[in-house]
Amino acid sequence: MEQPVIISGGGPVGLWLAAELRRGGVDVIVLEQRRAIDRRSKALTIHPRTIEVLASRGAQGPFLDEGLHIPSGHFAMLDERLDFRGLATPFPYTLALPQARTEELLQAQALELGARVLRGHRVTGFTEYPERIVVRAEGPDGPYELPAAHLVGCDGARSTVRTTAGIGFPGTPSTVYGWLADVYLDSPPRAGFSTFGPLGGLMVAPMPDGRYRLVGVSPDSLTTTRPGRLTLAELRDKTIAVAGEDFGMRDPQWLSRFGNATRLADRYRRGRVLLAGDAAHQHFPAGGVGMNVGIQDAHNLGWKLAATLTGRAPDSLLDTYHDERHPIGARLAEHSRAQTALMSSFTPENLALRALLNDMIARRPAFNEDLAQSLTALAVHYPATAPDAHPLTGTRAPDLAFTGSDSKLFSLLRADAHLLLLPHDAGHASAPDRPGLVVRTGPLSRPPAAWADVRAALIRPDGHVAWIGTEEDGADLATAAQKALTASALPPTV
Repeated sequence: MEQPVIISGGGPVGLWLAAELRRGGVDVIVLEQRRAIDRRSKALTIHPRTIEVLASRGAQGPFLDEGLHIPSGHFAMLDERLDFRGLATPFPYTLALPQARTEELLQAQALELGARVLRGHRVTGFTEYPERIVVRAEGPDGPYELPAAHLVGCDGARSTVRTTAGIGFPGTPSTVYGWLADVYLDSPPRAGFSTFGPLGGLMVAPMPDGRYRLVGVSPDSLTTTRPGRLTLAELRDKTIAVAGEDFGMRDPQWLSRFGNATRLADRYRRGRVLLAGDAAHQHFPAGGVGMNVGIQDAHNLGWKLAATLTGRAPDSLLDTYHDERHPIGARLAEHSRAQTALMSSFTPENLALRALLNDMIARRPAFNEDLAQSLTALAVHYPATAPDAHPLTGTRAPDLAFTGSDSKLFSLLRADAHLLLLPHDAGHASAPDRPGLVVRTGPLSRPPAAWADVRAALIRPDGHVAWIGTEEDGADLATAAQKALTASALPPTV
């Protein structure tokens, strides 16, 4: 029997990875120490790129149905929100959906695909061998061992997997402790409410079940010593100090604090051990991006790990996971630190800087779009290995439409196959799908300007462009396509 992949951690990152591995034909066991899903929802925001990820597997439906659609986002609690409505995506908005519900949906999907999710089980260590890794775990019946092909740590910032593997986690400790609460409000403020001034900053966001999330910082947040437990009385006092009223808050469901400790794993892979999500990167939760970056880690890793284990690609493909996602983690740290600086200073100088940035967002659409693209991960661009690669190589492919068809690109993506687009070659219309490759011929309907010269495109399972062909000569294009397919460890016949 083929050895499974073991995932330590059954949060959104581990559950999405489990589903991707099952789609790729790999057995998977998720070990999660919590016996039940935590009803306190650390994450609330699902960003546009993550909705695209869900859509690429046909899993977006319940999230779109249940989440609150919010066509904007915040950067550092600035008064001017980033406008998402003009973003080049089918989903120009965020979804407000409690993490508990996100986990329920992702767990149901993983189980339906055949993943094993063992709750009340935790990884305690492992021993790595050339051909396998033996994972030590503890469950309700005591300690046990499981052989596996790989172990993936999706077990948070205090990751046992990362620590046992000896992977460094350098960074900086917390110097700011914000506060958050999920409460009911009898007199809620307007949608998208935020305020910032000398006495602190506050954001209020609606939740689908009628509660509201309050997130704030204040001058007494600037400390290296974690404050004690947040109480409703303290929350009320802070809210009144910053906003002038408490909005009729009552019945708190969750009161918590969070710090700005920022760390990044030295390596996302060491042998048969890999890291994803908070196990790989820790940061101040500015902009609500943490869960999203973690799911996108899993989306990058899932198809690569499945392809290597099923023999569709060499083991070296797994090294590209670190090469591509580690820079994203570094950029995440940079952006969260920048936002923290803007949210943790209450001096006249910082208020003047915030006013300047507010003005730029309001008056300069290009600046708004650049920040929005970065925050939502729509701008993620993996580096091309070939020096003469087309500029689109490494970018996320848009949801391209096809002339005379209702199907779009996202619906054609699969975890176990690359997608070859031949928009100018109707002669291949009868080309059959084959293992590891789906072929789609026919012209594109109103393609973006950047795709005007594209005569062939190879799209990876995660939706990023592996290769673009622009050769006018059919023979030259076929030769280039064969080289691209070979480089991707796919059948070279076109």
